[in-house]
Amino acid sequence: MPGAIYAEGLVKTFGDVRALDGVDLDVPEGTVLGLLGPNGAGKTTAVRVLTTLLQPDSGRAVVAGIDVVKNPNEVRRNIGLSGQFAAVDEYLTGRENLRMVGQLYQQSARAAKARAVELLERFNLTDAADRTTKTYSGGMRRRLDLAAALVVSPPVMFMDEPTTGLDPRNRQQLWGIIEELVAGGTTLLLTTQYLEEADHLAHDICVIDHGQVIARGTADELKARTGGERVEVVVHERDQITPTRDVLAGFGKGEVMVAEHTRKLTVPVTGGAKLLAEIIRELDTRGVEIDDIGLRRPTLDDVFISLTGHAAEEARENGEGGGPASGERPDAPADPATAATAAPATDDTTTDPKESAK
Repeated sequence: MPGAIYAEGLVKTFGDVRALDGVDLDVPEGTVLGLLGPNGAGKTTAVRVLTTLLQPDSGRAVVAGIDVVKNPNEVRRNIGLSGQFAAVDEYLTGRENLRMVGQLYQQSARAAKARAVELLERFNLTDAADRTTKTYSGGMRRRLDLAAALVVSPPVMFMDEPTTGLDPRNRQQLWGIIEELVAGGTTLLLTTQYLEEADHLAHDICVIDHGQVIARGTADELKARTGGERVEVVVHERDQITPTRDVLAGFGKGEVMVAEHTRKLTVPVTGGAKLLAEIIRELDTRGVEIDDIGLRRPTLDDVFISLTGHAAEEARENGEGGGPASGERPDAPADPATAATAAPATDDTTTDPKESAK
């Protein structure tokens, strides 16, 4: 039985660019799927198709049991969306923005007011609740946009790089909110450039590149696919790199990687802490002075580099897949209830001197 989010053979092209090239997804109810990929890989295009912002050229997608092409309005009633850009009305206050969203979703005025108070407190926006949002910093707008996506506690949520522009404290807070939502039965598709975020939140991960899913599995499964443990050594002098490479080659289970500018050598191994002790003894015997040595498991960064050939980029995707279709705003909301206008979320300036002092 298909999950709460299901896609089969999704294709979307923009001119000569094939932004989605047969994407398949299946997200069980009450779980988080992390969608990872380099800029321009197709992540945001996939989110736009699944949230009815774009129609696929071919393939099928079902969200909350509803076909996204045949019944887009019904899909919108069952989803929440936080896109790459904070979509808030800058001429309304934070409180008014949230009340407006609640009433567009046909909440009573009293219920919308109460929910706005709750979300403003939850996202640390109470002090700025009655200021117009054009005076908010980029991070504050981002938090307000995330709060708006949660006004009606939808059964299915889409978050497209939700924590970009947030400081570490607010990022951790959002992680806690996401965990609460999922524990309550919400299904979430999350795109992110913060690999530790996917590692922390996602039950399953799909890596997408050039419009295709190139790997999927749990974080541990993907790490195991990349390889086992690694020994990392930082030598004190550059002229000690060669003898250290010889030692590691004798103990390792693969090629010794050398970063000469940092004097760091890395090699895959099996044997754990016992093998590490043997390596230290051998280096000492050869008179190699080391600044640092350690044993570590692969990270999702290692997985990402192994699969795509380069590290994840912190920059946002702009006009993914060669740009949106003609006449379409890349940040256009799926429904009036999502917001009225869009503004970049990465601008950390504010016109309020009190906020600047924080």
